[in-house]
Amino acid sequence: MEKVSIQAVTREGIGVKGALSQIRAEKKVPAVVYGGHKDPASITVSAKDLEKIIKAGKNTLIEIDLNGAKELALVKEIQYHPVTDAMIHADFQRVSMKDKMDVVVPLKLEGTPADVAQYGAIIEHILREIEVRAVVNAIPHEIVLDITPMTINKGIMAGEIKLPEGVELLTDKEAPVVHLAIPKDDTPAPAAAAAADQPAQPESSSTKGKKDEEGNVAKK
Repeated sequence: MEKVSIQAVTREGIGVKGALSQIRAEKKVPAVVYGGHKDPASITVSAKDLEKIIKAGKNTLIEIDLNGAKELALVKEIQYHPVTDAMIHADFQRVSMKDKMDVVVPLKLEGTPADVAQYGAIIEHILREIEVRAVVNAIPHEIVLDITPMTINKGIMAGEIKLPEGVELLTDKEAPVVHLAIPKDDTPAPAAAAAADQPAQPESSSTKGKKDEEGNVAKK
């Protein structure tokens, strides 16, 4: 499994006004490392290292060198500024190569079913990620799903996804992942279209004053 190594330092000045702004001004990001039967540690990492992790892909194994001591972790969350989209905080979870982890893995569709060209079917990607359990070095970045054999009458459910060896599905097996839909034809039927094209007919004098189906006399 691919591993990305980053440098980190213990974060100082927690709770001090302006400390976080100073960290971000230096193109660094405040973060926390937790789990692994250890106390959480507040750290600082470089924005460049976080970008390297993001580029490597989801569920990438990270080796954090914290003040000379190394430990393995996964990124659990990266928070972004709502306006500037800059990274403002990161959460790392310590992991062990021996332990199994419950993680979310993205699903990537590959291929084009024949019914798309033949019938104009539309691919509807319903479930875009699944939850799995696996040891750290078996966790995939993503799972590629070949939808070429799909037909209009047969979609794909989570339980039908072929998982890598050592990866266990936690998502409901009956959860729909992808299916083909036929676009609705909004063209009116010939009879309805013809009726719609006919101009409205004026009320005939022979109908005036006659009772309707409920026995009420029509008003002149």
